[in-house]
Amino acid sequence: MNKLTNFIESQQLDKELIFHLFKRADELRKNEDKDFGKGNKVKVNKSLEGKVLATLFYEPSTRTRLSFETAMLRLGGSVVSTENAKEFSSAVKGESMEDTARIVSAYADGIVIRHYEEGASARAASVSKVPILNAGDGCGQHPSQALLDVYTIYREVGKLDGVSVAMVGDLSHGRTVRSLSYLLGKFEGVKITFVSPKSFGVGQDIKEYLDKHNVKWSETESLEEVISKVDIIYLTRIQKERMVSKLVGYYYRNNFLALLCSLAGMGKKQNECSFENNHHNSCRPYNF
Repeated sequence: MNKLTNFIESQQLDKELIFHLFKRADELRKNEDKDFGKGNKVKVNKSLEGKVLATLFYEPSTRTRLSFETAMLRLGGSVVSTENAKEFSSAVKGESMEDTARIVSAYADGIVIRHYEEGASARAASVSKVPILNAGDGCGQHPSQALLDVYTIYREVGKLDGVSVAMVGDLSHGRTVRSLSYLLGKFEGVKITFVSPKSFGVGQDIKEYLDKHNVKWSETESLEEVISKVDIIYLTRIQKERMVSKLVGYYYRNNFLALLCSLAGMGKKQNECSFENNHHNSCRPYNF
């Protein structure tokens, strides 16, 4: 079983460690409830009492940041946090990711980082004195989310070997898709269908990884073709903050969102599928 000091990418996990973490998660789910009055009962564990977690978020987040912080608190630890580090940290004054990691690692026992630049967590891990957990880095990866996703699939379907998954949406920018593909590639008999417009398809590196691990994969622009043939539909949002032009947003909206609306039974016309033409940052080139 692999041992982790930092958790930067999904490739660090092997099957034995994945199932060990599943088992540990199940154990934590069985903790005794503590009654805070008025029927408000939560599961409490003191295994991290006295430990401090620092959460450094350079990109907007609600679920990921609060999930980490809530988990730390319910395990008896404490949290120090900056939720908009891009604007309200020493990064504004020119401090590098490495400098920040060196300093914060002296304050905390672990650091969770979300950053708009791919590779930022790895850079922090190279100098940090404490473990670094990657909570999303640009178009790179989101391994903690992918680990939760395979845990959810395992609990709902009852297996990971032999599952058939349709990954739908903005696959060229979606870091969760990348991380989940890496994890699913560790299991036998998995089939993955990537559903997106051609210009928003999954990266070549993911395809090569799946080929290397004998994972069957295919691509299509039609969710209708595969919706009845898969166990799981993994639907990702539009990564508009990583798109570079209004043309991209227009193309995406008119060729893909209308399909999703119709399949969801929303009865919306093509131009009623809302999309904000507010794009900045670029991760990968587009080929129309």
